[in-house]
Amino acid sequence: MNTLIEELKWRGMLQDIMPGTEEQLNKGVTTAYIGFDPTAESLHIGGMVQILLLVHLQKAGHKPLALVGGATGMVGDPSGKSAERNLLSEEVLQKNVAGIQKQLEKYLDFNPSRPNAAEIVNNYDWFKPIGFLDFIRDVGKHITVNYMMAKESVKKRIEGESGISFTEFTYQLIQGYDYYWLYNHKNCRLQMGGSDQWGNIVTGTELIRRKSGGEAFAFTSPLITKADGSKFGKSEAGNIWLDAEKTSPYQFYQFWVNATDADAETWIKIFTFLDKKSIEDVIAQHRNNPGERLLQKTLAKEITVFVHGDAEYQKAIETTAKLFASQNAAAEDLSIEDLNSMEGIIKKDVDQNKIASGIDVISLLADTEVFPSRGEARKMIQNGGLSINRKKITDAQQIINNEWLLHEQYLLIQKGKKNYFLVKAV
Repeated sequence: MNTLIEELKWRGMLQDIMPGTEEQLNKGVTTAYIGFDPTAESLHIGGMVQILLLVHLQKAGHKPLALVGGATGMVGDPSGKSAERNLLSEEVLQKNVAGIQKQLEKYLDFNPSRPNAAEIVNNYDWFKPIGFLDFIRDVGKHITVNYMMAKESVKKRIEGESGISFTEFTYQLIQGYDYYWLYNHKNCRLQMGGSDQWGNIVTGTELIRRKSGGEAFAFTSPLITKADGSKFGKSEAGNIWLDAEKTSPYQFYQFWVNATDADAETWIKIFTFLDKKSIEDVIAQHRNNPGERLLQKTLAKEITVFVHGDAEYQKAIETTAKLFASQNAAAEDLSIEDLNSMEGIIKKDVDQNKIASGIDVISLLADTEVFPSRGEARKMIQNGGLSINRKKITDAQQIINNEWLLHEQYLLIQKGKKNYFLVKAV
């Protein structure tokens, strides 16, 4: 059986590692933490790698701590950012913290009867009573400005046009204190995170060494990218969220099933718990018959079931079949039940009177917000990327009236290859 580090290496989930970390993990149960930034009330798939690291850690018998940054969220992390971040109000921040905590509880085992039960901690709990003078006296004096300025994330911002505020400059001290506090109060010996967090993480190990004379460890995972260099975790509609209200299970499934072969071969190791042999078998079968897209379908199934559960995965499959498997079938063959049971496609309303009197297609698309502007709608039609009821629209002056309605009430609009809208005349 692989050790945790060996498992993460073959999956491509390990980048930098501090000397002695693997030995610490091999000694016995190690408490480790990852911090989650509460800039929104849901995590998106960019944060999935960190969740999966905690799950792998717990599966290997170690104790995971998920830190939700109620305090650090008020400051802002400069890592990977080119400009100052807008600060959130305490009310918004607490709402975000609660949302993220609820999500994390779906993926980790918090059963207190387990010796390595997961815990959620909020750094606002230990920062709330600390005064500014106390902090700069008890923490600030242990880390030099020279040390802080040598960090890549700080150097880039100082050399950039926007500079860096004192608020964000101190972020690494605050994150470092998190590790110090957890080291002393939760016996935490390891911090993990994305590779952009390496500077902040080692500040924590340095603070523990200088302030307590203790030894702490760290490793990071690579930041996920697409093979073509484009940003991971985004679709035409924006971020792919873990919250089903923000990204439906159908849209979530579609993101993964539309991955390129190169990306899917990388992602199936990172985003699923399939073992090495199973993954190698799937990749080999896919290469023999790429048109079947077994690799993408397997990846999409595993991650959709993990995030949303089997029932939502089945609904996503049913919707996909209705929308894509029978592209040659007439839209009129879809029943009212078919149309209404398509989970995840975006639903809009249009005034029945406008359809009855006839409305040009550009106005219809703008009124229902299928497109943000009339210009974008016109451009999509000119490029042949718009269909209504599976009929390609080529004329921007096309009039849509009652004759177009499916079951006297619906229009099925396809925008580009993957985006579907069900418009209901009301």
